[in-house]
Amino acid sequence: MRVLVTGGCGFIGSNLVRLLVHAGHEVLNLDKLTYAGNLDSLADLRSCAAHRLVQADIADAPAVRAAFDSFRPDGVIHLAAESHVDRSIDAPATFVQTNVVGTLVLLEAARRHWASLAPAERGRFRFLHVSTDEVFGSLGRTGKFTETTRYDPHSPYSASKAASDHLARAWHDTYGLPVLVTNCSNNYGPYQFPEKLMPVVLLKALRGEPVPVYGQGENVRDWLYVVDHAQALAAVMERGQPGQTFNIGGDNERRNIDLVRLLCGILDELRPRADHHPYADQIVFVPDRPGHDQRYAMDTSKLRRELGWAPQQDHESGFRLTVQWYLDHEAWWRRILSGDYRLDRLGLAGHGIQV
Repeated sequence: MRVLVTGGCGFIGSNLVRLLVHAGHEVLNLDKLTYAGNLDSLADLRSCAAHRLVQADIADAPAVRAAFDSFRPDGVIHLAAESHVDRSIDAPATFVQTNVVGTLVLLEAARRHWASLAPAERGRFRFLHVSTDEVFGSLGRTGKFTETTRYDPHSPYSASKAASDHLARAWHDTYGLPVLVTNCSNNYGPYQFPEKLMPVVLLKALRGEPVPVYGQGENVRDWLYVVDHAQALAAVMERGQPGQTFNIGGDNERRNIDLVRLLCGILDELRPRADHHPYADQIVFVPDRPGHDQRYAMDTSKLRRELGWAPQQDHESGFRLTVQWYLDHEAWWRRILSGDYRLDRLGLAGHGIQV
């Protein structure tokens, strides 16, 4: 199968591309190579004939059409997005341009390509739009998001993703494009850009710096190991019925403060501090993110029931794998930190917050 993957040099994308190639698929990786697109994350595929990279912006309509015309994909998995909530607070227009306009351009290119296919190929074609649980807003202490939960986005990031979800479904309902949509919980694992919670904790701890926790760390997230997510996306692409939505989650809810302490404890075991003090001594509480949703949790029963998927990592195994990966791949993250990115906090523009 020929699969066009957008954002394939990013965190989730690189793990997905690797999984697809190893499963025997041919992949065209369409990536703008912004700060979060890292060629090092696919270094093992540089000489692989089944993987080809095209550097292009998904909002560049001629470039996207050219990619479709040259590759003639059997399906699309659309991951490319501006994805960090704090960055969306500082630069919301960038998120609208990539996540909304870019998705529109991609849908139109896919519709044009799909219409050109022979009937049998048209019947096999799929467009998988990958989204987030953040479009649903915030849960109370109980309950889980389902595929029919009402949208209630609270940040520029989640609002832009909600808009792109609606566009994808509209192209199915209006034009018949065989679209599927997935909404996932918080991902973690190898190759995650060091601005997200887990790599921030690990890298600041290892560098002897204060480990920041927003508010009192009471926000709850459902943590999904990225390889489990990639396997779910492949299952939806291969066996899901067009027009359907699937929630993907790790069934692994934790308060942020509990997760941070767990990571510190794993570091204590795998790479103790020179002074033998616990890494948890470096935890500091900082002012909360504006509009920070309290709790997310995903009901994945539909995906389990219809496609037979279940996460392979349990409530601790994936975290241990992730800590070990960052310890073993110091050269990967040090190359990122040697550039413009410094693990500084973002998303404070206009709020007068001092940290």
